[in-house]
Amino acid sequence: MSDTTTDTTAKAGDEQGIGAAGSQLSTAPREEQPHLPSLGVIGWARWFWRQLTSMRVALLLLLLLSLAAIPGSLIPQTGIDETRVADFREQHEVLAPLYDKLGLFNVYSSVWFSAIYILLFVSLIGCIVPRTWQFVGQLRGRPPAAPRRLDRLPAHTTWRTATEPEEVHEAALALLKKRRFRAHLTGDAVAAEKGYLREVGNLAFHIALIVMLIAFAWGQLFKSEGNKLIVEGDGFSNTLPQYDDFKSGNLFDVGDLEPFSFTVKDFRGTYERSGPNKGTPRTYEAELTYSEGAYGEEKKTTVKVNKPLEIGDAKVYLVSHGYAPVVTVRDGKGEVVYRNAVPLLPLDGNVTSSGVVKVLDGYRNPEGKKEQLGFNAFFVPTFGGSASGTMLSQFPALDYPVLALSAYHGDLKADSGIPQSVYQMDKTKMEEFKDADGELFKQMLTPGETMTLPDGAGSVTFEKDVREWAGFQIVQEPGGGWALGGAVVAIGGLAGSLFIQRRRVWVRAVQGADGVTVVEMGGLGRSESAKVPEELGDLAEILYDRAPGAPGPDGPDGPDDPDDQDGPDDRDDPDDPTEASAAAADPPASDSATESDVEPAEGAEKQ
Repeated sequence: MSDTTTDTTAKAGDEQGIGAAGSQLSTAPREEQPHLPSLGVIGWARWFWRQLTSMRVALLLLLLLSLAAIPGSLIPQTGIDETRVADFREQHEVLAPLYDKLGLFNVYSSVWFSAIYILLFVSLIGCIVPRTWQFVGQLRGRPPAAPRRLDRLPAHTTWRTATEPEEVHEAALALLKKRRFRAHLTGDAVAAEKGYLREVGNLAFHIALIVMLIAFAWGQLFKSEGNKLIVEGDGFSNTLPQYDDFKSGNLFDVGDLEPFSFTVKDFRGTYERSGPNKGTPRTYEAELTYSEGAYGEEKKTTVKVNKPLEIGDAKVYLVSHGYAPVVTVRDGKGEVVYRNAVPLLPLDGNVTSSGVVKVLDGYRNPEGKKEQLGFNAFFVPTFGGSASGTMLSQFPALDYPVLALSAYHGDLKADSGIPQSVYQMDKTKMEEFKDADGELFKQMLTPGETMTLPDGAGSVTFEKDVREWAGFQIVQEPGGGWALGGAVVAIGGLAGSLFIQRRRVWVRAVQGADGVTVVEMGGLGRSESAKVPEELGDLAEILYDRAPGAPGPDGPDGPDDPDDQDGPDDRDDPDDPTEASAAAADPPASDSATESDVEPAEGAEKQ
């Protein structure tokens, strides 16, 4: 019975040896089951921290963050489009209050989204710090010693050679170091390890995620975004009053705006003239002259779609385009009271446009009283002709421009102190000009034509000069470069952690009782892979050339196939006296494996 106990102990020792050899192939923290009866407050806190910083919780939080961002894409957001939010409230009287309570109109600033974001941030930091410290310790240490039974490893091979063990060790060290293994001699074996970049990639991926989270938060807190419509020949200075609309992050300061200015010299747009894509834009580009700072040198550039002008942290994007007919308004005495290019907003893909012309100062009616004039304007760059019966553009280019105006007079309420849109007209205190039939006075004009107002009230001329305007979006979002860099590093780190295999190789050379050296090689990877036995076979082939097999009764003894775990082993040949001697050189391991793996026959007694 004592032999049975010894065998079990030996086998357990072998398994522990292999476990020690495979330890620290990764920096993942060891999970310990909580001792529930003796936890206490500190124990539970420690257990909660370990769960929060585990990889599965980090992945779960990352999934939750992705899911939490979905409402921000489907539901109108206050910080992006307040008009759509107001329309949603009017159309959904039941859902709107519920969405307000859940913070769905402002998802990215809500408490629950911030909680997921912060927990993910803490989880990643708590995961990375100990793993980085452990990995640094592994880099400063050495690969572990070889287990006693290399033939229990997933990939192994062995042969006998007349070369001295010291020479085999030297050859193995030189070979493994040449293959970029970290190798050293420990006891009767050479221990080597390779594939540290796998863990470097893993850590780089997690660190890059933290960088991306910080960059995203920084950008959201300090970002600014504004829009400006500029007619050809006009300019823009990057100051707050110059914007048509502007929104920014919670920590943004007006002093953070990049100092620059630019002028739109020309805008060019070309379109497909025929085929199924007729009217589709081919090119949109605006020629600008710009300067940085208050006294910067003037430079020229061309801004195209998706090719912005970059100045410091600010980017100037070309986002829209339209037409601005030049309109001249004269009073009853023929004096010019208004002359300007009036930008009109497109309504469809063919740039059918609408807007208003407002004459606020300088006009007097035929009785000599001060009044204000207003004109609803409808413009088509390519008119289909009177036979078409509709005021819709047939093509986006200026092939046959027509401007339709309807006239009003009175008080536009511009001095009421209430902000007004330049594209809409408040008609509550305005009166219509009437034609001969008592209807609203309106007329269609081509470039160069004049509309004469009733009762000597003046005239409106559609000048031959039709300018174009370009809409620009000026975005200043610090941290964008860090976010991009973090994304690139994350992809590279993920690729490294997926495709690089961390593995260990041991080469043992001991002299048998007959004076013949027995060489054993074993390989172990963090996960099962065909690469480990293939690489071990390649190394064994090269090392065998430097320490060739010793001749036996049946010829030279070559290395076993490392892929064949149960393949032929020369020590299994009972007729080879040299093999018997080699087997006797290591009787405990051989006897232990034999007796523990073979069941006794029925009725036989274990000795």
